Order: sequence, then structure tokens, then C-alpha cells
Amino acid sequence: MTILIRKALVKDIHSPFHNKVCDLLIQYGRIEQISDTIEAQADQIIEQENLIVSPGWVDIFTSGTDPGFEFKDRLRNTAASAAKGGFTHVFLTPNSKPVVQNKTAVQYIINHEHPHPVEFHPIGAITKNTEGKELAEMFEMKDAGAIAFSDGNKPVQSSGLIIKAMQYVKAFDGVIIQVPDDQSVSAGGQMNEGIVSTQIGLPGKPGIAEEIIVSRDIELSAYTNSHVHFTGVTTSKSIQLIEQAKQKGLKITCSTTPHHLYFCDKDVDGYDTNLKFNPPLRTKDERKALIDAVQSGKIDIITSHHTAQNTDLKVCEFEYAGYGAIGLESAYGVLGSLGLDTDQILSTICFNPRKIFKLSDTINIGESADITLFDPTQAYEFSVTDIKSSCNNSPFIGKKLTGKIIGTILKTKTNQN
Repeated sequence: MTILIRKALVKDIHSPFHNKVCDLLIQYGRIEQISDTIEAQADQIIEQENLIVSPGWVDIFTSGTDPGFEFKDRLRNTAASAAKGGFTHVFLTPNSKPVVQNKTAVQYIINHEHPHPVEFHPIGAITKNTEGKELAEMFEMKDAGAIAFSDGNKPVQSSGLIIKAMQYVKAFDGVIIQVPDDQSVSAGGQMNEGIVSTQIGLPGKPGIAEEIIVSRDIELSAYTNSHVHFTGVTTSKSIQLIEQAKQKGLKITCSTTPHHLYFCDKDVDGYDTNLKFNPPLRTKDERKALIDAVQSGKIDIITSHHTAQNTDLKVCEFEYAGYGAIGLESAYGVLGSLGLDTDQILSTICFNPRKIFKLSDTINIGESADITLFDPTQAYEFSVTDIKSSCNNSPFIGKKLTGKIIGTILKTKTNQN
């Protein structure tokens, strides 16, 4: 199949065509030609105003539901959600059933066939059954293709165990991903601990539960000289600690989510279960601090924390509701609606995750096609029809978003919205 992309602004800091308006000719999954003007026959021509192309986007923390929780979402649905949202690479947490903790489970994800231009990267479990008691076979999973290691939504609580994991992955320059949450401090919490939680009568999760783990794991990273990535960072103190660690030359990186940038704890006072997250939504001031940290480059990555939850786990009392929301389809539009510019957004969803997790590919002649096409100017109202997941647990339905995905290309697979 031959694809001709006309008059697209190339955004790729590693490409000689960066910030140039070009035609791109793609044949059989490879970029064959890039020029000011290309006259060639093509099976598909993509041309429209305000078109930008970049390397395919990367989401580093999507909840794995297949195998074991297919009633929430299947891999083909997750892939469709990713393609709709402009992502060509998706990291899946190990919290499926069975847990991704061995070679077979890793290969099941990598080899899963689906029609969408999306590549899945399994995150291997740090501990067996993500129970936090005994290390899993990380080297075996690394050899099989695991991209990183985490216990996903069940962060490792034991200092002794996480230090062993850090020492283990150092042998192959691996990355540990932690959701920072000291569960002995945050136990029973339903939302951010503060004025709002007191007013509406919900038990709170204090920010210090996050900051304790951030501080602890920074110290352990310094001791082991291993790379730790904190995902779901929500407080200004956490950002300060991480920035200080970076200035010391430690291997520390971090990410936050679109929903933590868009909402705050005040939005929860309507008991919308789609706003129940772990880590929870923080105060308005903390939300602003997160946006400032993205704009200044202190936050490396923005990731969706896409979590499909079936209706029974969302249409219920807040205290019984499941955590999380879907977010792959809406992520880019949310970031655009916050006033972040294209370069800032691409740093967090494209260039930084590719660098940190060693994903190659650039927009250049002879390279494999791994491309996201988008228009940052289009405004629209996010609706159920934009959702490709089996579940509709999104807090962004009905919200005005800015920035539309035109399509994605990954080798010989394409998607056009």
C-alpha cells in the first residue's frame, strides 16, 4: 500500500525535516521519499489544512485487562482506543489475570493480533502475582520483551523488596515504574485529604502518602544507581523532590496524567465516580503546579492511566466505585484545551517517553513508518461516539477539547479518523 501525505508540517526534533512543510511518500510500511512536492500515484492521499506529522505517540501506563478481565476491555478494543487517540505504542500494566510475570504472559501480549496501527509493550511485574512478597522472574521477562517493570496499580510497599528489584534491573539497564503511594498512610482514602473531603464526608488520601514513597525511592535509586520512573505524580512537593534528584544526576523521571491537569478535588463534590482516581485529584493550587511543571519541563511524560471499568463498578456509591477512567481517546484534546503548545505536548507524549524507554524511529527517508497525524486547531465536544473502549467511564464526555487526531501509521497498518 502506498500513502501520500501532502503539505504536512514535520515535528520531529531528531529529523533533518523538523519544522519543515513537506510531502511524505510511504510504501509498504517505509518512508520512501520526503520532499517539498511529490508527484506519485498513491492508494491513499492525506491532505488537509493545519496538518502536522510527528513520530507515533507513546502511552506508558495503560491498565491491562486482557487476559482475565475481558468483560472490561479486550486488547483489540484497547488498540482501537489508542489509535483513536493518536498513540502507536502502549505500555500495558501487569495487573491482568494471570499477572504478567513470566515469558509466556509477555509473549501473549506482544504476539496478540489486531488490525490497528498500535504496538503493545508489556510491563512485567516486579513481584509474583503483584503481591509485594517475592520478586518475579524479571530477567526472563526482559528477554521476552518486557519494556519496564512495575506492580502497576499495586505499588511495592517493602523497601527491602524494591531495593532488590532496583539492583536486579540495573544489570540490564531496566526501568522500575512506581505509582507513589504509601498504602499504610492512605488506607481507606477515597479522594484527596483536605477541605473538600471534610465537607462532603469522604475519607481522604493525604499527599504525604505519595511524597513518602517518592522520597524513599529516590534514596534507594541513589543507593543502587538504578532508574526509577514515578507515574501519577500529583503534588508540588513530589515535583520538588524529583527535580532535586535530577539536579544531583540521579536516574529519576516522572509522569502525570491529563485528568490531574484538568480536574481538582473540588470537582469531586458531585460524587462523580468517573473522578475517583488513585492517586486522587488534588487541590486547585496543586493542579496549577502540575501544569507549570509540564510547561517548565520538570514533568517528563504525560500518560493516560487509561483504566476501563465496567458499569457495575462506576454506577454505584462513590466509596464502592472502582478507581480510574479511560483516557487514551481524549488525552490529546485535553492537553490542547489546557493551552499547552504543540512542542510541549510532543515532548511529553512522544520524544521524552521514546528517549526514556529506548524506542527508536524518526521521520526520515528509509525509516519504518511510525507516525501520528494531527491538527492542533480543531475544537470539538468529546462524546461517547469518540470512545472505542468497551467501557464509557470517562469524565471528559461533554467537555470542549482542542486538537484532533487525523490518523496513525505504523509500518503497514493505518488508521484514519
